[in-house]
Amino acid sequence: MTATGASEGVGARGAPVSNGPWWWARRRSAVLDVSLAAASALECVVEGASFAHEAQVPELLGMLLGLLAGPVLLVRRRWPVVVVLVSIAVMPAEMGGLLSVVGLYTLAASDVPRRITGLLAGMTVVGTLVTTFLTLREDVATQQDFHPPMWFVPLMALAVGLVLTAPPVLWGLYIAARRRLVESLRERADGLERELSLLADRAEERAEWARNEERTRIAREMHDVVAHRVSLMVVHAAALQAVALKDPEKASKNAGLVGDMGRQALTELREMLGVLRTADGASGRGTAASGAPERLAAVASRAGAKATVQARVPEQSAAGASAAPSSAGPSVAGAESSVPGAGDAEAEGPCLTELADLVGQSRAAGMVVELMVDESAEGEAAAVSGRRYAARVERTVYRVVQEALTNVHKHAPGARARVRLAHRDGELAVQVENGPCEGGAADAGLPSGGNGLVGMRERVTALGGVFVSGPTEAGGFRVSAVVPADDSRG
Repeated sequence: MTATGASEGVGARGAPVSNGPWWWARRRSAVLDVSLAAASALECVVEGASFAHEAQVPELLGMLLGLLAGPVLLVRRRWPVVVVLVSIAVMPAEMGGLLSVVGLYTLAASDVPRRITGLLAGMTVVGTLVTTFLTLREDVATQQDFHPPMWFVPLMALAVGLVLTAPPVLWGLYIAARRRLVESLRERADGLERELSLLADRAEERAEWARNEERTRIAREMHDVVAHRVSLMVVHAAALQAVALKDPEKASKNAGLVGDMGRQALTELREMLGVLRTADGASGRGTAASGAPERLAAVASRAGAKATVQARVPEQSAAGASAAPSSAGPSVAGAESSVPGAGDAEAEGPCLTELADLVGQSRAAGMVVELMVDESAEGEAAAVSGRRYAARVERTVYRVVQEALTNVHKHAPGARARVRLAHRDGELAVQVENGPCEGGAADAGLPSGGNGLVGMRERVTALGGVFVSGPTEAGGFRVSAVVPADDSRG
């Protein structure tokens, strides 16, 4: 910020720039001030010699006075008040016109308080008025043939005083106001730039958080879809190994189930990978892929319906197990089309009407499972026949039951399990409890990644529900979840 009002000490982005000597911000400013000081010194020397001649004092004294007063313009940017005071001091000698004009402009354009500027400007007006009045009166008195009215000399003195004082002061005030406006606009632009930078950083953080959340959701969905079916495959394979020599017919049946589940697991995995590839391609084109988990849920539900049908076909046609594969294909397709809710599941994911089929898959793997609704056994087909909740609510409850039964297969082979579903006012409660592991049951050796309980808790709490899990006094394990029936967060 300079005393002239120009943005000489400010760079392109508001950064201070100082490459000039001493107190000058730029060399160009120094050259300008030196030129003005030289012109002012020359003027003051000439006017000082003239004043000394009229006052009948040595001209050298007047020239020396002018030589001292004129170069004061060199410090006008640093001490503008000093320049104005010097110009007022030399007014009686009728010198320093350029010194006064430039000094007043610099003072008005500087950061000096306005009351000081007004005081010094008023002193300059008075000094100019008095000096001009005395000079004009003396000139009029020397001219015998010129007799102006009485008001002529005061009016002319006042006009000269205002003309020599008002323009530089007003111009300096204008430059100062413009400089403050430019500085305020620059500060506002810098502030907006900082805010935009902060917004960009926050947007990047939100995008990163959204990506991490999406990865977690997709990983949870893939875990729920694939882990359950692969666990059942391992359980059936263990049973097949145990009864291969004792009961060939049962071994053949288990082998068929393992094959069906393996093919279905491969189909599910292939479809889920296709969904992920589609989502990645959409995000690469700038399209949001937030619907990927919902599409994965739909894939899982459709695949679950297919697996249920394929599991029912061998049971219904056990006598014809040796039939040709070509004749079994249409039966499976026809049964698939008759599964209740299969079309809705494709659009919305698994629902409560599929809990009976889910329990049936675990029973087919050798687990003793009891399904109860509203604290009383009502039959698996009637589990939720008269109720319908939001898709995310039913899908969450289904996944909790699915993962809980998978954990029973993993950690408590041979244990009895009980699934309870309760319809309450405004909420849906589910509980899966298993007893202790039976000593005679063969352990299938299923690996555990520790993600099952975490995924269940994330699903339930995401809907504003409550999830509790832990061991029972009888040596078993219990998983409980209460989910609001109105999915207001979905």
